Parts: sequence; structure tokens; C-alpha cells
Amino acid sequence: MRSLRRILRTPLGIAAISLLALVLLTAIFAPILWGAQADAVDTDNILAGPSLEHPIGTDGLGRDLLLRTVVATRLSVVLALVATLVAVTAGLILGVAPFLLGRAGKVFTWLVGIAVAFPALLLALFFAVIFGTGWVGATWAIGLAGAPTFARLCQTLVAGIAERDFVSAARIGGVGRFRVLFRHVLPNIGEPLIVNATIGAGGALLSFAGLSFLGLGVQPPEYDWGRLMMDGLSGVYLNPLAALAPGVAVVIAGLAFNLTGEAAARSLGIGSVGVMSKLAALQPRRVAEASPPAPDEVLAVRDLHVTFPGGAGPITPVRGVDFTLRRGEVVGIVGESGSGKSLTALAIAQLIEEPGRVDAETLRFLGTDLRDGDHRRLLGTSLAMVFQDPMTSFNPAKRMGGQLAEVATQHHGMTRRQARARAVDRLAAVRIPDAEQRARQYPHEFSGGMRQRAMIGMGLMGSPKLIIADEPTTAVDVTVQRQVLSLLQAIRDQDEVAILFISHDVSVIAELCDRVLVMYAGRIVEDLPVAQLDQAQHPYTRALLAAVPDMQTDLDAPLATVPGRPVDPAHVPPGCAFAARCPLADAHCRVEDPQLVTSAPGARVACWHAGEPLPDPIAAPARDIEGTTQTSPATRTSPATRTSGVQVVV
Repeated sequence: MRSLRRILRTPLGIAAISLLALVLLTAIFAPILWGAQADAVDTDNILAGPSLEHPIGTDGLGRDLLLRTVVATRLSVVLALVATLVAVTAGLILGVAPFLLGRAGKVFTWLVGIAVAFPALLLALFFAVIFGTGWVGATWAIGLAGAPTFARLCQTLVAGIAERDFVSAARIGGVGRFRVLFRHVLPNIGEPLIVNATIGAGGALLSFAGLSFLGLGVQPPEYDWGRLMMDGLSGVYLNPLAALAPGVAVVIAGLAFNLTGEAAARSLGIGSVGVMSKLAALQPRRVAEASPPAPDEVLAVRDLHVTFPGGAGPITPVRGVDFTLRRGEVVGIVGESGSGKSLTALAIAQLIEEPGRVDAETLRFLGTDLRDGDHRRLLGTSLAMVFQDPMTSFNPAKRMGGQLAEVATQHHGMTRRQARARAVDRLAAVRIPDAEQRARQYPHEFSGGMRQRAMIGMGLMGSPKLIIADEPTTAVDVTVQRQVLSLLQAIRDQDEVAILFISHDVSVIAELCDRVLVMYAGRIVEDLPVAQLDQAQHPYTRALLAAVPDMQTDLDAPLATVPGRPVDPAHVPPGCAFAARCPLADAHCRVEDPQLVTSAPGARVACWHAGEPLPDPIAAPARDIEGTTQTSPATRTSPATRTSGVQVVV
């Protein structure tokens, strides 16, 4: 009803709905009121011309053509709607196949692409010959001819929704593809599909009239507008209204459906094999496990690679990532956009879709190899993921309580009542006021900070041992940022949950994390404790630190920046990827890529010139980071000041 009210607020919507209502009312009541009169034979008025008694004349049996045109509205509209239903159903099946079948679904994408290349009327004629004459064959012919268009639309819509964070969150929660499709994807593509189905009904009406006009559709004694046009064509020179009137009816009904669809669209705001074979030919980088897991190990990653097909060959935006995360430890990953931070997290969470490929020597979570076997139970109960955009992390068509409760019903066998109670409890646990009432609201009724905390609450529906937070403070203000960081810290302290925290803000990393992984061009270039950030060895790490203003920054001087631009993952140069931007780079750096080696107790660095002095303005100024201070007590800044939302300038 709300959508209908939006449509009726515009002149176009009022005109379209009025015209459509007239057509539908005629289809319902005309056969009841005038059906017998339309079939009455009058041999005294055979092929009579227009008159007061018969405004558009009579046919070869003396039947009134105006009444027959009005009565034919029902059969014409019903057949068009049935054909549209066939088209939408077949289109949905073909459209969701790639989502459900993964790589095997590519076959349906290719078939739809081929079918869309043919004109719909040509396909309708082809299918009409196969199914035979009559309204049944014509219905199937027109329906299947329209299916490719709906399938292409459905594939596009499903692909767009499948990339949203709330779908990834559902998959992290262990929800199967069919359940994700019906609970999360289809509800969010319903409006555009309905709008296009309405427009498609107008096209089906025209197509049906065309097939009947050619003698392939409705057969005597039944009649629709196309059949009436065919019968009137024989006497078009004597009585042109006999053929013109059914044609006008087709145009009016088609306009009614098309204008209604257009008005709805406006009111709702809708408006390659070779490369794959190259990627498939890559050999996996999997070898035997080097060592058994440590007692407190939560996550072990060794030689992680993520590869995608590219026009000139495979692209590897994550290249050999290697780290371990222990119970109760908070590890931060920092770097510029495009450095591979989020892809690393998605690879760990098994969210890299085809045609992407994840290879690793070790990818172990709680002692279980994530590369083999059924790890869905672990990912749904022991691993939680918090995405950076809280607005897209939730399904806008579902209430918040229901979305959180889904995790409990899926993995813990709770009843719907128990799961809802658990959802309310978790919302309260992440400091959302009036949790009972908030659970009945939709995501758009939450503020940005509340959505972010609710996302963390969704992860806490189980008993997670690892939380992957992908830039959770990027889309919130500094006050909410402080709340999110405090909440994550409290969760870690209370349950010894390990946290992998991804950010491009060094000050946020310094506030929350115990250890920092600095990524550049898909590799970890430095790994060190937060307390040693002021002793960073890699020029890139020191450049990131220098780019963060503090209380000692000269307000009259330009802000420090990292010169140059990040490396394109499709064109990673030989040698050290940072060499083109590094003031210490030499010929050796541009030829041989340094390995990540131990530089100090608990620290690693990948640089041929680690620790060498940097020329200004790249050299990092002395700063206070998590208790490590180079300033006097009078000028020392507080943690709140250090994490006041300042982002790295790159």
C-alpha cells in the first residue's frame, strides 16, 4: 500500500493506475454483462457497416464487433498475464542459477546471453512452431521468448545483492545458498522484478495479439483482440473500424501496463574463457603442514595468495601473507587502499567467490584446515566478521532482531522464540538501549554507530574465538569510533577473543592492537608490536606514521604525505614494490624483492635498507604511541586525542 501511495502522488501514476484499473475492470465484468449479446448471431445484419445500433459494424455472422472487442478484453489480458508469469518464472530460474551453482552456473549465463541476442518476436515464432497453434502453445511461446530478458535482469540484480555485506555476513554465519537466496536476495530484488514484469505484461499483450493475428494464437470459436484484427482485415476496405478497434484496444491495454510499470519505477527509484583457463592452470601452493598448532593458536596463515583472472593474465592482489593470531591477541593490519587488507580477511573467512582463487601453505583456524572439509560450522559459530559499512551489512528488508536470530536458529538449534530472546540479549550486550524495541526495527531506523554495534552483536550470537573487523570505524564519527573500540576491547578482555582489526588509520591501530602488520602491494612488509611503532624499520611504515598529524605538527607547514601512488596489482614491478616511492631505494631494490625476516625480538621486516635514516620530509617525527613517548610530559597527548578520527593522508 505504501508503494501504491507513492505511485499515486504523481500525475503519471494517477493516469497509469486509472487506465489499468479501467482495463482490468473491463476484463472482469464485460463477459458477465455483454458476453451473451456479443455471441448473438444476427443473419439480417451480416457484415453491416457502422450504425447507431452497431457502432463499428458486425462480422460475418452479424455479431456486434464493439461488444466482441470489449468482451475479448478478458481473454487477451489473462493470456498476457499467464505468459508474463511463465517468462518471470523461467527468468528467475535461469537468473538465480549462477548464484546457486557457482562456477557451474556460468553455463546459464552464456545461454541467457545468446538468447538475449535474438529478437523476442523471432523467439516467440520459433517456440510457436514447436508448441503448435492455439492459446496454450502461444502462451508457452511468448512466455519462453520473454524469459531471457527477465533472466538477464535477474542475474544482474542477484549479482549486485550477492556482493553486499549482509549476504557475506549470512554466509559467514553458515547460512546455505538456498536460504540466503530466499531470505536475503529475492526480497531485495522483488520491487524491480515486479516493475519490469508489469512492463513485460504490456509487451506480452502485444506479442499475443501478433501471434493471433498470424493465426498461431487463439483459434475459433474463442477470440481475442488479435483474432478480431485478423477477421476484420478481410473487409478492411469496406469497414476499416472492424480491424482498427481491436488494434486500439491492444494499444490502450499495452499503455496501461507499460505506464504503470514506468510510474512504479520512478516512484521506487528503480530506474572470458581464455583467462579462466590460465587461472585454472595455476598450481596450488599447498604442501604438508610444517608444524602442529600451538595450544593458544587461533589462526595460522602461511603463504596466502589470492588470485583473480585478468585481461593480460592472472592478477594476485595478495602475495604470500604470513602471520599467526593467538587467543586474546589483537592484531592490526594497516596499509593504503588496495594493499590487500580486506582481501586477506575475506580469504580467511572463505568469502572469495569464483573466479577468485585462494591458495595457502597453511590456513588453519582452531586447529582445523579451512581449505578442506566442512568448515561451515566453525565459520558460523567461532568466527565473526564485522564489515566496514554498517548500512550494507544488514538486509534492509528484514528486522534487526530477525537477522540476529537467524544465526541462533541456524547453528544452535534454538526455537524462534529462544533465538529472538538471544538476539535481544546480544543487542543489549553491545550497549544498544531499549534492545527489545530496537529488535523490532529495520536497519534504516538505527544510527550508524548502533548498526556497527549491532553487527558486532550478530557476531556474538555464538561464542566466537576470532572476530575479523574490516575497518569498522571508517564510516562513523570519532565518538562512535571510541565506543566501537571500547566495545571490542571489552569483548577481548572478557572472553579472550582474538581480533584481527583492519584499518588504514595508524592511530586507531595503536589504540586497540597488540601487534601491527603493515601491508603494501599484497605483502606484509613489517610485523612489529605496537609498543615498537616508534622504532619501525621499514620506510613505508615510517612514512605512514609521519602522515598522521599530532599535537606537535606545525600548522603552517604542509602535511606529510607518502609520495607517489600505490602499485597496481595487475602490474607489480620486479624487486621491492615500494622502490618507486622509497627515498632509500637503489638498483638492488628494483631487482630483488626482500624477504620478511626477523629484525628484533617479536618483529619482522622486508626491506634491504631497514632502519636506515630517511631524508625529510619522510622521516617520522617522534610521537607518543601506546605509552612510548618522545615528548615531555607537558606536551604529551592523551589516547583520546591520538585517535580522534585523523586518517592517514595518502
